[in-house]
Amino acid sequence: MSAEATNPEAHPEARPELRRRGRTRLDLRRLGRAALLGPTSRDRLPDAIGHVAEAHRAHHPDADLSILRRAYLLAETSHRGQMRKSGEPYITHPLAVTLILAELGAETTTLTASLLHDTVEDTDVTLDQVRAEFGDEVCFIVDGVTKVEKIDYGAAAEPETFRKMLVATGNDVRVMSIKLADRLHNMRTLGVMRPEKQARIAKVTRDVLIPLAERLGVQALKTELEDLVFAILHPEEYESTRALIAAHAGERDPLPAIADAVRGVLRDAGIAAEVQVRPRHFVSVHRIARTRGELRGSDFGRILVLVGENADCYAVLGELHTCFTPVISEFKDFIATPKFNLYQSLHTAVATPEGYVAEVIVRTRQMHRVAEAGVVALGNPYATATPDATATSDATATATGTPDAATDPDEERVDPTRPGWLSRLLDWQQSAPDPDTFWTVLRAELAQDREITVFREDGSATGTISLPAGASCIDAAYAQHGEAAHGCIGARVNGRLTSLSSPLSDGDTVQLLLAQDASSGPAAEWLDHARTPAARIAISSWLEAHPDRAMATTSAARAPLSVVGARGGGGNAVADLPDATVRLAGCCTPVPPDAVAGFLVRGGAVTVHRIHCAAVAQMRAVGRTSVAVHWRATADCRVTLLAESFGRPHLLADLTEAIAREGVEVVSATVEPPVEQRVRHTYTLQLPDAAGLPALMRAMRDVPGVYDVRRA
Repeated sequence: MSAEATNPEAHPEARPELRRRGRTRLDLRRLGRAALLGPTSRDRLPDAIGHVAEAHRAHHPDADLSILRRAYLLAETSHRGQMRKSGEPYITHPLAVTLILAELGAETTTLTASLLHDTVEDTDVTLDQVRAEFGDEVCFIVDGVTKVEKIDYGAAAEPETFRKMLVATGNDVRVMSIKLADRLHNMRTLGVMRPEKQARIAKVTRDVLIPLAERLGVQALKTELEDLVFAILHPEEYESTRALIAAHAGERDPLPAIADAVRGVLRDAGIAAEVQVRPRHFVSVHRIARTRGELRGSDFGRILVLVGENADCYAVLGELHTCFTPVISEFKDFIATPKFNLYQSLHTAVATPEGYVAEVIVRTRQMHRVAEAGVVALGNPYATATPDATATSDATATATGTPDAATDPDEERVDPTRPGWLSRLLDWQQSAPDPDTFWTVLRAELAQDREITVFREDGSATGTISLPAGASCIDAAYAQHGEAAHGCIGARVNGRLTSLSSPLSDGDTVQLLLAQDASSGPAAEWLDHARTPAARIAISSWLEAHPDRAMATTSAARAPLSVVGARGGGGNAVADLPDATVRLAGCCTPVPPDAVAGFLVRGGAVTVHRIHCAAVAQMRAVGRTSVAVHWRATADCRVTLLAESFGRPHLLADLTEAIAREGVEVVSATVEPPVEQRVRHTYTLQLPDAAGLPALMRAMRDVPGVYDVRRA
């Protein structure tokens, strides 16, 4: 981009006789001359973008190319006189970027913005001019990939540029598509830079751009970027891998023969399929070599089988596993469970009679297109028309300057392709306090290479939450409730109570329990279990704002806290045995009007149990004498209740206050030491009326932090 635009007099290598470098896949010298000479006729496309037009028409036969001609003429005119450090006219860069996207199947609007992506940054063209000439769609995308001014941001310019770009990507994924293609072409021509600058750019590409390409599913760009970064940052390992591949090229490759055998099997089964041998790229070979040690001939590539329908994929799999020996541990079904970056395929491996093991990928042609191009293959995600009409409608909108209603610049557009990781990123970046924090956390977030989906259940709505693998209930709380998650006191996972630190698995159902107490806040130990940037930033901000109230919860053993009331007293049960002492069993604490049974025990006392208490069967089994028992006419009674809660300040006071409001007297109370932030309370209570027991238990359950109250 702007770093590539230079004064032609400052670089003698710009002279044609000194530019004797190897050609890239695009003939930049010929395109450069055509760019400087301009079109031969006003009625035809400039020769310099003939490659782009041809590649675009291969994917969009009915596309209107006139908008590309206008965009090219503006780009060529505005960049005229600028040269790249490699010596080519600068216009060759936007042309090369546009060709990369055209080969991936990008629609017309993306290609138009790609041709213009450096004009606002490096020339006198303004966004207003782009909007007036090409419409709001193109203007939005061009603005999204335009760097912020270094004079305004200084050292923070690079992270702030990425922040701006990612926010724009949240509204239009085509912004990042252009950025990835732009970085790929710059990496292809990075050899003219100083070694230290090559290393700096390669590290940013490795830490940020390659993970973004992976998440957007653009594997064609990701794999080439990986190889280019590998060559710069690990030159010795790159050379050894290159030598390994070169040595293999001189040996007999077993994969073509295996591919022929697969074709024969599928042909005999009547399955129409295209079978290819796909060589591994450099980084893939390097990883396999590190994992397997010495490589065999079949390790240098994979077999790709392309079919028409999803059902054909499974038919191919069945034939392969029938006619070859399958390696079951290598089977993965990414069709039934797609990756979070849209990727779908069946992966398997089969062993041949010769002892070779070949990895096989099975997918439909549409899956293959998405696997290679990711979001680029989806075209305009905001168009409601059919794919064939998309390019035409885009060209019409940009030519007239009238965007579609779905692209109103005053409203945030809902991108149906926006994945969960991007939504999370857009949420937490707003809370990142400074560029350094944003840059550090962004790299850490992108280092997470797997994602899980959990289902939420909060009593009023059920939906899904996308989280990185290894996320805990704390992460789910902040993803669902934002800063309100400061008051989270627990969670139920798949219906079972669990601590907030519990890790989540793909497909779990999570119910998060929030305190009603506005003073509640997170514990410092939550940071040990939070994996998402949103959760970590929110927790850290709260702890910094409340240093005196940081809840450093400890599970150190403490003696139970007991509170005993002044009053004792017996129950109001009467046994049909004169002068017998009656005791209410502590195991089931019967109260009127419970159905009860009495048994004579040692000392002549009668113990009263609820009729369904497990102790009743035991009493009868050991031959205890049964005694008839009934309730007195008085309504007061004594009962023991167990309250399960999450630990928090003032919980005991709030519970006893709730009990007092119901007019109930506390005879005794015991609070056990907390275990994983959970606390158990045992209360013996004297009720003035047994009929008030249900209301009392409801009042205790309503206390923030209490999740269960039951009879002892």
